[in-house]
Amino acid sequence: MASNFFSRGFTGRRRSPEELADRLPPGQYYERGFPVLTAGPTPRIDWTAWKFRIDGMVGTELEWTSAEFEALPFETVPCDIHCVTKWSKLGTSFGGVSLDTLLGDAQPAGAYAMAMSYGGYTTNLPVADLTGGKAWIVTEHEGEPLPREHGGPARLLVPHLYFWKSAKWIAALRIMDRDEPGFWEQNGYHNYGDPWREQRYWGD
Repeated sequence: MASNFFSRGFTGRRRSPEELADRLPPGQYYERGFPVLTAGPTPRIDWTAWKFRIDGMVGTELEWTSAEFEALPFETVPCDIHCVTKWSKLGTSFGGVSLDTLLGDAQPAGAYAMAMSYGGYTTNLPVADLTGGKAWIVTEHEGEPLPREHGGPARLLVPHLYFWKSAKWIAALRIMDRDEPGFWEQNGYHNYGDPWREQRYWGD
């Protein structure tokens, strides 16, 4: 059975501007703010101590310090984001490094990845959803350093999937030859999480 640890969303109906309707997946409402939804305590990671690694089934296991990460090609990523709890934030932007750059150097040999966070949380994704200009490790939001409550100093950004797949406080990606559910998926969230198909929870 799914854990009751997670809310299945806010109650009540909220009106969304008609001109934005085609950008809202089914069941979502337009949110002007940026709600903070976290299970457990918020980790405190100093940027100078932050590191990111890619390991597992790769040609070369790699690790970047924050200083080495800052030397990589930086992109601004305009996007819409969609939370499983039914809010969508439209027309926002993040800044960071493409996973194409990071995974290209690591040469993944497996088709699946586990994103691992400082604090112990994990979430699983196909490598295909992390490549081809679909995913980034981001350190900025709207031109400012990413706030700690939103995953700072660095989080995964995979805007085409529900936002829990964009793991906060990212520490590592482990490449694997088989799909395994992460923390969120073991506790009731859908294994893939496509907002346009309303893949929120087990059975969706």
